[in-house]
Amino acid sequence: MTCILLVEDDDVIRKTVSMALGRYGYQLDTAADGLSGLEAFRGGGHDLLVLDVMLPELDGISLCRRVRESSQVPILMMSARGDSLDVVSGLEAGADDYVVKPVDIPVLVARIRSVLRRAAAPAEPSGGPSSSEASSGVLRFGELSVDPAALEVRLSGQLVELAPTEMRLLLEFAAHPGIVLERATLLREVWDYGWDGDSRVVDLCVQRLRKKIGADLIETVRGFGYKLRRS
Repeated sequence: MTCILLVEDDDVIRKTVSMALGRYGYQLDTAADGLSGLEAFRGGGHDLLVLDVMLPELDGISLCRRVRESSQVPILMMSARGDSLDVVSGLEAGADDYVVKPVDIPVLVARIRSVLRRAAAPAEPSGGPSSSEASSGVLRFGELSVDPAALEVRLSGQLVELAPTEMRLLLEFAAHPGIVLERATLLREVWDYGWDGDSRVVDLCVQRLRKKIGADLIETVRGFGYKLRRS
């Protein structure tokens, strides 16, 4: 059974969301503040974290950063509607996605399922460079190597740790080297969004990916989207 850690300081929201997700078959652990949430996370066994942004003791964005120091577990942030800065800060801290408050349970469940699908079954590229490395399954782009089967990424021989969404995003680029991918296409293929998609999640995930694999590999094509340089 999928185990979710929900960190939310509002008692009503915490209990409501816990009961609702329980009816969808999820096992829930909960915490009412950031430090308790961090302790619960360190206890292990969670498949996904749902973090409120505004938390006592340790805010959700700081908690997200602390988690990312040691784990690539999927993280979903909850933010009050209209708090654009919170959304951006959460995604920059390493969150995979976000939902807005007041929480719409079907939307939350859809986001959870989408994030878990990305974590459990990253898409394998159908194309890539035509080389001996590609024929053996390893794709190379300059100093970057991508092994879709092993889900390993190396830069100059050093292993690069990627969150599930970052891995799927890189695999999508690797499947179409040199081809411009629009944000709407990336939302559909990586985030499973055929609806209510926010292009900021694409832009910020690209930023995080660039920091890990090099700023020059993913080129911005203004007015259209992004493309992965062939070399």
